[in-house]
Amino acid sequence: MEPPFRPRRRFIAGAVCPRCAAMDRLVVDLDTDRRECVACGFSEARPEPPAAAEVPTRVTRASARRSETAAEVVNLIDPSRASSGGED
Repeated sequence: MEPPFRPRRRFIAGAVCPRCAAMDRLVVDLDTDRRECVACGFSEARPEPPAAAEVPTRVTRASARRSETAAEVVNLIDPSRASSGGED
């Protein structure tokens, strides 16, 4: 005969029950992600973390996508010619 099914539960160290204020009595069910107080029976789903918003940068701003940057001419100077006084 198989042993009865036991959910995988872990105690949450230092956690305080929001209902009875008992410390170190909260367990989390690793299968369902619910937390429960073993002292008073309080139970709730674990709160979802807030969704992270995209950090605005100069690339992600809408104004940066609307305008094109004009091309600029770049003049390359040969350092060996510049040190000889620029004579051709």
